[in-house]
Amino acid sequence: MNRKTVLFAIPALALALTPALTPAADAPAASAPAAVPAADGPTLFVKKTCVACHGKDAKSPILPTYPKLAGQSADYAYSQMIDIKSGARNNGQTAAMKGIMHLVSDEEIRTIANWLATLQ
Repeated sequence: MNRKTVLFAIPALALALTPALTPAADAPAASAPAAVPAADGPTLFVKKTCVACHGKDAKSPILPTYPKLAGQSADYAYSQMIDIKSGARNNGQTAAMKGIMHLVSDEEIRTIANWLATLQ
C-alpha cells in the first residue's frame, strides 16, 4: 500500500466506523436546486452580462464577429455555452466568454438558451 492509498483509506475507514455520521435511511433526501422559470431568461441574460456583448435584443452584438443569438436553436445554444464553459470549445471567439461562463450554472445556461430560441 502506498502513501496515497493510506491517505484515502483512513477517511473511508473513519466513515465506516462512525455510523452516526452517515445519513439514516429515513432521513429526507437533499432537495435539488429549484428550477429557474423560463421567464427568467431575459433577467439572466442581463444579470450574467450576456447583454454587454450580444446586445439587449440578442441580435445586435458589439462586434460583427460576435454571434447573433436570437432565434438560435435552444439545444445548439445550450451545447455551445456548455462547451465554452468546459473548455471543449476553445478558439479565439470563446476567449471573451470563458471568464464569464464559470459564473453561470448549467441550469441558468438552459434557461437562457430556451429564451434565446423564442426570439425572432
